[in-house]
Amino acid sequence: MSNKCNTKRQPQTSEAQPQTPNTKHCISMKIDIHTHIMPSSMPNWVKKFGYGDFIHLEHRNCKACMMKGDKLFREVEDNCFDAKVRLKEMKDTNVDVQVLSTIPVLFNYWAKPEDGLETSRFFNDHIADTVVKKPKSFIGIGTVPLQDIDLAIKEMERCVNELKMPGLEIGSNINGKNLGDEIFFPFYKRAEELGCALFVHPWEMMGEQQMQKYWLPWLVGMPAETSRAICSLIFSGVFEKFPKLRIAFAHGGGSFPLTIGRIEHGFNVRPDLVAIDNSINPRNYIGKFWIDSLVHDEKAMKFIMEVMGEDFICLGSDYPFPLGEHRPGQLLENMKIKKEVREKMLFKNALDWLDLEPA
Repeated sequence: MSNKCNTKRQPQTSEAQPQTPNTKHCISMKIDIHTHIMPSSMPNWVKKFGYGDFIHLEHRNCKACMMKGDKLFREVEDNCFDAKVRLKEMKDTNVDVQVLSTIPVLFNYWAKPEDGLETSRFFNDHIADTVVKKPKSFIGIGTVPLQDIDLAIKEMERCVNELKMPGLEIGSNINGKNLGDEIFFPFYKRAEELGCALFVHPWEMMGEQQMQKYWLPWLVGMPAETSRAICSLIFSGVFEKFPKLRIAFAHGGGSFPLTIGRIEHGFNVRPDLVAIDNSINPRNYIGKFWIDSLVHDEKAMKFIMEVMGEDFICLGSDYPFPLGEHRPGQLLENMKIKKEVREKMLFKNALDWLDLEPA
């Protein structure tokens, strides 16, 4: 029996009804909430806009080169932009559905707002087109120019209502501003109204320029950056003000699960510094957001299951990049846990986060 099935999202508004995979008769399934994609070609925005470090892709001597202006930023494999290659690799690793999001370096939050909107629309249209062509295999989430809240809300509305996306990917900070900054509250309010899920991905890691050697921004900075985002949302009261927000965080919640004891202790002993905007114990927010499963270690997985709860961990691989889990879900599949617990983390929790219901 095939485990590739279709679901239909139960709309939160009369307009938003994206096509998504159906799990009604699935014996087992894998939905990977953390995968990145980019178009195979894009405008050279540096030339068009006349400034900045916008990325474009050039194909040179059988290599795909992400370029910042005229400088090489990174070489990528064709699975980063070729849906056919992606589908083959999904089949090879038994992944039924990928949630597609843009590569964080393409957020372009630093750009002029109208230029950030143009690039966001380009990437969102590409993801939506990829989903339309293979709706049983892909779910798309968008990106928005959060350097301008009005434009970000406008593009979020388009993503949900026109492109039928159930969510957005956002960065862990916006040009240095924490996600708990009041400037983002109207954005969260509208996301809550639209039923738009949010996936928070670390980027522009704090201290990055001071630890360039040994790949430390990715090994050390990303876990800390994710915890920064979680704590900022907790201590600013975002989860209190917008209780229906559905937010997931990448990379197993970063360092947050391991340091919640320290975080709670700081809240208790120095409320004058920590509890200035929210007097509720930070531990009480466990169970009010999701994290992905990307921890690479069985002991770490058991720990986050114990701390964060089996209902709030979703399969996430960071496909197709080297730091990801190369066979998505393998760690969970190899662990001695109950079948129903494994199924929660392999696909059911993803449906809860995205507010998707079996057809």
